[in-house]
Amino acid sequence: MDGKMLARLGAVIFVSLAITATAIEMTRTETPPDRAPARAVEAARDPLREDQRRCQQLGQAAASDAHCMRIWAESRDRFLGRAPASAAQPPEGQ
Repeated sequence: MDGKMLARLGAVIFVSLAITATAIEMTRTETPPDRAPARAVEAARDPLREDQRRCQQLGQAAASDAHCMRIWAESRDRFLGRAPASAAQPPEGQ
């Protein structure tokens, strides 16, 4: 066999495999998995989140609002898994 004939044979085999794979894929039917419908869970009321929303609505003025600064510090502590700054410091008299 010469090189041209071998190349043609390889091309024919490749094309026939591609056509076979395409035909198999086109005739395959997928059944959707049986799943129970997802239930909406109502989140518990979170006063910190409500205060964050209020500070967000204040916009630029929130940067100078002491309450918003406290809310952001508490949110940061909660995110980082640290104890709030007010609970970490011992009282002044002790």
